[in-house]
Amino acid sequence: MTPTETRTTDRHRTEGSAAEGGLVLKNVTLHLGDGDETVHALDGVDLEVAPGEFVAVVGPSGAGKSSLLAVAGGLTLPTSGEVTVAGHDMTVSGKRARTTLRREHVGFVFQSGNLLPALTAEDQLRLPGRFGRKRRGTRDPKQLLAQVGMADKANRRPHQLSGGERQRVGIARALATEPDLLLVDEPTAALDRVRSQEVAELLAREAKEFGVATVMVTHDHDVLRHCDAVYEMIDGKLTRAE
Repeated sequence: MTPTETRTTDRHRTEGSAAEGGLVLKNVTLHLGDGDETVHALDGVDLEVAPGEFVAVVGPSGAGKSSLLAVAGGLTLPTSGEVTVAGHDMTVSGKRARTTLRREHVGFVFQSGNLLPALTAEDQLRLPGRFGRKRRGTRDPKQLLAQVGMADKANRRPHQLSGGERQRVGIARALATEPDLLLVDEPTAALDRVRSQEVAELLAREAKEFGVATVMVTHDHDVLRHCDAVYEMIDGKLTRAE
């Protein structure tokens, strides 16, 4: 059995258990600034996302959505509360320890794709596996590009790709190391309606097939039908939408 097959089997066994294989936030707060200038970016946030679950977070600009992604992925330490990914404490002290946890458990998809200009699409996917020791194997770049519909453009660099194509490569790169948690920031902001639906369908499919707990921040309400749950964030407070 290959590392990927083993990983997928494990995920299917733990699907539905956010505490074991997904994301759990308990009473998380994040205060930015000081004194009268303090902003409550996150205010008592609770959220559970199980392996294979695809959830969206909507809300106005400045509501705290980006702060939520930063705290969930261990980029920012919360002021208080608990954050765990696949059972691992993402609030551990020490920058190096948090970096290791992010590398082994979290994948990020940025709005711009955030690709390196000098690398081909295939090399973008090979890059994560070259940094440090991995606790498991990575998915084959060629196969993964094929799954996101980019097999015929594996040798192209970012300037040779459209915005939607760069976004697909960014998603593939985030999935290359088989993260437990995928955090996606406005993936359809620069895309037309057809491409937006394709990207949302891709995220939903990958979440289910590989048991990845997936959180997408979006302003695009047209793609919400692909999600298992939708949450709304206003003034740092998170509530599940009806």
